[in-house]
Amino acid sequence: MDIRHHPDDEMLLAQATGRNDVGTRLVLASHLELCGHCRERLRVLEAVGGAMLGELDPATVAEDALERTWARIARQDAATPRRIDASAPPPLPQGATWPRALAHCRATPWRWIGPGLRWSRISVPQASEANLFLLRVAPGKYLPRHTHTGRELTQILCGRFHDGRALFGPGDFDAADAEIHHQPVVQEGSECICLASVDGKLQFDTVIARFFGGLVGM
Repeated sequence: MDIRHHPDDEMLLAQATGRNDVGTRLVLASHLELCGHCRERLRVLEAVGGAMLGELDPATVAEDALERTWARIARQDAATPRRIDASAPPPLPQGATWPRALAHCRATPWRWIGPGLRWSRISVPQASEANLFLLRVAPGKYLPRHTHTGRELTQILCGRFHDGRALFGPGDFDAADAEIHHQPVVQEGSECICLASVDGKLQFDTVIARFFGGLVGM
């Protein structure tokens, strides 16, 4: 897999230290499953962070801190489903797989939002605030031109699109914000399926696109 677009070091460092929000963490984890280059970068950042922690003065904790930690983990494990719901979208094209990072999540069936456009809402247990979804776009189709009020993270699961800045293919990762004004156009030959997390809203150029975007929480 020829992966050309990666998250920056700041985002990987936040992943290593547990500071990423749920949506960011899951999209980034999906990228790391496919990208050995970024897994190695993350390993280095974790090693550096561990060395820095080792230089800190010891902190005093309660005697039952370990027991309470294990109990909390056990409660969370018991409340977390282990597989995507039976209503999950249909299988990906041959050679592509759903991210393991979504194994504890639920996904709705594909829903129509425009000619050649489908979407599926991803629900994350105990994190209802996460705005996470799958987009499925037919060859030659495109998303309406838009910018963002916050940050939009995209992991390409299969297919390719060009948004005027660059060509993105399987395994690629993209981060867009209010400074990016683009229109992803899916290339001929294969549909494109992406996992996306949106912090804020997409700001579509046209009234019709804004209407449909509002219906699906974009």
